[in-house]
Amino acid sequence: MAFRLLQHRGEDGKRSVIAAHDDHAAFVPGFDSVRALATHAITHAISLSEAVAQAGAGQSVDLVAAFEAGLLIAPIDHEDDAHLLMTGTGLTHLGSAEGRDKMHREASAAATKTDSMRMFLEGLEGGKPGPGETGQQPEWFYKGDGSHLVGPGEPLTMPGFAQDGGEEPELAGIYLIGPDGTPFRLGICLANEFSDHVTERHNYLWLAHSKLRQAALGPELLVGTPPAHVEGASRIVRGGETLWEKPFLSGETNMSHSLANLEAHHFKYGLFRRPGDVHVHFFGTATLSFSDDIRTEAGDVFEIEAAPFTLALRNPLARAGDTPIAVRSL
Repeated sequence: MAFRLLQHRGEDGKRSVIAAHDDHAAFVPGFDSVRALATHAITHAISLSEAVAQAGAGQSVDLVAAFEAGLLIAPIDHEDDAHLLMTGTGLTHLGSAEGRDKMHREASAAATKTDSMRMFLEGLEGGKPGPGETGQQPEWFYKGDGSHLVGPGEPLTMPGFAQDGGEEPELAGIYLIGPDGTPFRLGICLANEFSDHVTERHNYLWLAHSKLRQAALGPELLVGTPPAHVEGASRIVRGGETLWEKPFLSGETNMSHSLANLEAHHFKYGLFRRPGDVHVHFFGTATLSFSDDIRTEAGDVFEIEAAPFTLALRNPLARAGDTPIAVRSL
């Protein structure tokens, strides 16, 4: 049965885990992080559901009140930022090639299919292999370590040198690597895979630069079989008024790749099966305000919501100051 896990940090700094089923939520006694709960489950060869049941139900929690008070933090983290890796895949959703192809075609004025369109079409053909088969590998990118992870309500800050700070509403898979190198999917989160689309548009080979940005996770980790169809809304609020709004779709029904295929091509690398590491892997989107010629500004607020998640993901946009870098010789 699907349920939700959240991380709570009280005003005194004490951390707790919350388990939510439908409209009821309660603290999970004995655990101060979702990672600790998952580690316990792996060690005892039980599911997260069984681990929560064995821990028993603590005091009830009003999730909406906790959310509005800013007491809910990102539902996964690691005490050592270097052991949390954020990565993602693109061109994975039906319709996702349209904006990307337009972006790169305008930049190159090419008469033939762009690499983006070719990769998308290859994904359509081979992104959902049968059991035991190897599917087409997707576009892949690195976003950063745990220092780039932003929780609900926290600012998404673009570097001083950034040309754009654009939202990407999507789902992210959350994983913990077991002692023997086995990747365990803990669940999925609502996410904003924040990127610099102006930089990417200039030259597709700058995609790696455009993705080295922060990213935000919604407060809820949905545990259980991921829903095949997720429908939500993404909007930008400026000065208290909605500047842009559009529905978005996710889940395997709306994707050209299966989650299993995306996971297989990520975790096939031994580097990503280091015991104890946490992985946040973004599954992609087909909906961008940038595709509708929206230019964001510092102070804008990104809002993303989608069932079965009950709480929205909201993050204001900020810009960091310039940081002079001097490389010194020793």
